[in-house]
Amino acid sequence: MSEQTAAGGTGRAAEHTALEEQFDQWRGYVQRRRAISAADVDEMEDHLRGQVNDLTASGLDDDEAFLVAVKRMGNLDEVSREFAREHSERLWKQLVLVPEEPGEGGRWRELGVVLALAITAGIWVKILLDTAGDNELVLVRNGVFAVLPFLAGYFVWKRRVPWRIAATLLAITAALALVVNLYPFESGPFDEPGMTMFLAISHTPVVLWLLLGVVYSGGAWRSSARRMDFVRFTGELLIYLVLIMLGGGLLIGLTFGSLDLVGVDFEPFLGDWLLPFAIPGALLVGAWLVEAKKNVVENIAPVLTRVFTPLTIVMLLAIFVALVVNGPLTSVDRDLLILMDAILVLVLFLLLYSISARDPLAPPGVFDWMQLVLLGAALAVDAVALVAMLTRIAEFGFTANKVAALGLNLVLLVHLVWAAWLATGFVRGQRSFGAIERWQTQYLPVYAAWAAIVVVAFGPIFGFV
Repeated sequence: MSEQTAAGGTGRAAEHTALEEQFDQWRGYVQRRRAISAADVDEMEDHLRGQVNDLTASGLDDDEAFLVAVKRMGNLDEVSREFAREHSERLWKQLVLVPEEPGEGGRWRELGVVLALAITAGIWVKILLDTAGDNELVLVRNGVFAVLPFLAGYFVWKRRVPWRIAATLLAITAALALVVNLYPFESGPFDEPGMTMFLAISHTPVVLWLLLGVVYSGGAWRSSARRMDFVRFTGELLIYLVLIMLGGGLLIGLTFGSLDLVGVDFEPFLGDWLLPFAIPGALLVGAWLVEAKKNVVENIAPVLTRVFTPLTIVMLLAIFVALVVNGPLTSVDRDLLILMDAILVLVLFLLLYSISARDPLAPPGVFDWMQLVLLGAALAVDAVALVAMLTRIAEFGFTANKVAALGLNLVLLVHLVWAAWLATGFVRGQRSFGAIERWQTQYLPVYAAWAAIVVVAFGPIFGFV
């Protein structure tokens, strides 16, 4: 009797786990599709849960109750209607007839806000450019502070982020700006950034970008679904930026060539006016496109991950063989180790983005095994890189660069090892895909914490050299 009860309890737990995953999926969809505050999403979810509870109490199972509840929500709410339409193939195609959505009135208003922020960011970059003059370090130190806050402002407006959260993030950003500008960093003999200054400048965007994730999630950063939405947003934004840069570069090249043929020097206008406004403009318009035209990129993203995953595996295996075959690890060049770190970060991003683009309810397939191979190859390369770094540190001693690279490798190692463990359990049918998603998103703050340590602490620790 007790065994039957336990078995029944386990079965019900599995059913409710699937239901919770559907709630997470619905919540993430609602949050990232429209200008809805976190409080409104909570209220909508409470209403949806109440509908599901009533329906399950009347005899429907979890899946049926969820389908009918979303359908009922869809009659009242545009977002749920859109969600039901896009997920009809998997969940309720035969149960729900979804009406066409009405026209959307606020799209032009949102575009106006985006363009206003983009122009303001461009003005700020132009002021910074004129203030810096020939001192390029001023521009390098402050460029990210001149652009990202305006992108954050867009999401503060769109997500209706509570003012306490927005003020806290603004204070953290201001503190980082003071650290980067007021620390007595030493410069090189040719006025290039010193070691700790370079580390602070290169790690600040990482901290700011993850702070942007808090704004993007509407302040609900603890939600795994919202963190995954931010990962998805980051990948889609990169795709849009590449497309915008390719198109913009082509137009600038054609304009430059045409004006040059008629004796007009386009270069001063390009450097003094066009680029200062074009760079923040591309970032903000790209973010708006992700929000407004997400379906376009969503169809491309899974294809891109399937194309680049096998290619990345081949690249990692080639690097691993080259490192093992070509001499002792003490002879590995420092620049090569830095490049390997960059490659591993790229691999990690590819992994995150492919996970974000995957249907969490689909069973394990060939591509999941391929991702497991990708994780194994990345772990092998990371292990070799770690051995090479420790060997170099033992021979030449500690420096800020070596400690920063070693720390990043250790952070990556923990991330990859546990991701591989979870992925192995998933392809063997021992755990759900949700465990992999949660691990990826729960670990993101570790990167922000490490980057913040490098920015704030490495200068004083290593004497600002």
